[in-house]
Amino acid sequence: MMNEKLLKNDWIFLALCFILGIVGEEAFFKDQMGISYFVFIILFYTVFFWRFRKFPFSHQRVGYFVLICIWLLTAGYYLYDTQLFYALNIVVIPALVIFHLSLVTSSKNRVWHNLYFFLYTFLRVIDGLRYHVFFSKYITNLSKKGNQRNFAIWKKILLGITLSVPVLFIVLNLLISADAQFERLVMEIPYLFSINVELLPRTIIVLVYTFGFFGFMQALFIMNNKIIQKEGPFKPLSIDGVVTLTVLLLLDFVYITFVAVQFTYFFSGSLEDGYTYAEYARRGFFELLFVTMINLSVTTGFIQLSRTVYGTLKKFIRIALSVLVLSSVVLLISAFMRMTMYEEAYGFTFTRVLAHSFMIFLTVIFAYTLVKIWLEKLSLFHFYFIAALVYYVGINVVNIDQFVVEQNIKRYETNGKIDIYYLNNLSDTGTLGLIDLYQRGANIPGLEELLKQRKAERSYLKNTSWQSYNLTRMKTYNELGKLNFLEEK
Repeated sequence: MMNEKLLKNDWIFLALCFILGIVGEEAFFKDQMGISYFVFIILFYTVFFWRFRKFPFSHQRVGYFVLICIWLLTAGYYLYDTQLFYALNIVVIPALVIFHLSLVTSSKNRVWHNLYFFLYTFLRVIDGLRYHVFFSKYITNLSKKGNQRNFAIWKKILLGITLSVPVLFIVLNLLISADAQFERLVMEIPYLFSINVELLPRTIIVLVYTFGFFGFMQALFIMNNKIIQKEGPFKPLSIDGVVTLTVLLLLDFVYITFVAVQFTYFFSGSLEDGYTYAEYARRGFFELLFVTMINLSVTTGFIQLSRTVYGTLKKFIRIALSVLVLSSVVLLISAFMRMTMYEEAYGFTFTRVLAHSFMIFLTVIFAYTLVKIWLEKLSLFHFYFIAALVYYVGINVVNIDQFVVEQNIKRYETNGKIDIYYLNNLSDTGTLGLIDLYQRGANIPGLEELLKQRKAERSYLKNTSWQSYNLTRMKTYNELGKLNFLEEK
């Protein structure tokens, strides 16, 4: 139920949202995003906490955790220049902000670590859109009640302007013909009009931001939470215990056989004739990782669907699930070793390191899942959400590009092999690594020519506006400027 009238604070809040909309348009659409994202998030939460300064927040422990994650992700736009995260966080950060605002403004009794809360969050967004319907009706009613006389006057003014247009057209043409100075003045009007046309999309963006922020936060502030989590009326989905056990035993048999083969030659250090370690690694890595993901889905699904099974059958299902989880861990270890060998043969890349980190994350997930099999009171969704957020923020913060550069330099110092063109295309962090190698006197064919080209093209790295300021790009710009090549000395 919406409030029937807007109070003074509501109008002040609308004005603040308008300012926020202007800053948002400047931060995201004026130039490439850099420090501007972090500045906008700080201002956004300043406005939010002002509006909700007397609001009794709930779930504060999780709320502060999510808020810290949001700030760390936005800081990445200033600190690093990893293109994958640059693109992903355009979606991830707003999603986390919406989740966080819905979380801390929800009822203390509401359970957030289940799928119902995502429905709750989605409906809060819909409520924000519905609030604009109320707001538009309120403005319309306000104008009808208090400004009927002014409205009639404006109608007459518009009518007068319409009637005067033909006369003005004739008079202006005659005056233009009579005076050259007046003609130049009138000719400047289209130029002014083109500026307005250019500003039109920016104005639309500002208004969309303004009413988007205003409607969503107003809906959170004034609306009663009507979504009740339903537990009793719905019978949980289940599957017959015998069917579950049969499926699990068949899967376990296949995986145990596969694991036995792995221990026969892969873990023992011997391979089939005709295969090098690198070739074998490339041949099976993605297949193993994909199978592991299937196993995780099957395991979590059967954990949920077998909650109504009890007794001896339940114990056998738990044993079968445990075997499936342990087999999956062995598959992950095999995949991890394959990727390690492939990196030793061909070097480190962003994708390979990311795959390595993801396997470590999956191992943690499987370890918790194994405990969950035997302790039903634990919540899978709660741990999965926290672990996934920690993992995602972690790989943003640690700067994988820097790790890739360091590992490739170590590999070069060991065997003299390095792909300078990959590092150059990786990011500005890769360029900094190449500069470091050159300054240390590394004799790498093509390195000097590559850095000369980067130095000649370095102007694009210079931050031309405050929005796009990025620490790594600016450092690369400065380091390239300091380079002195042999013919320049």
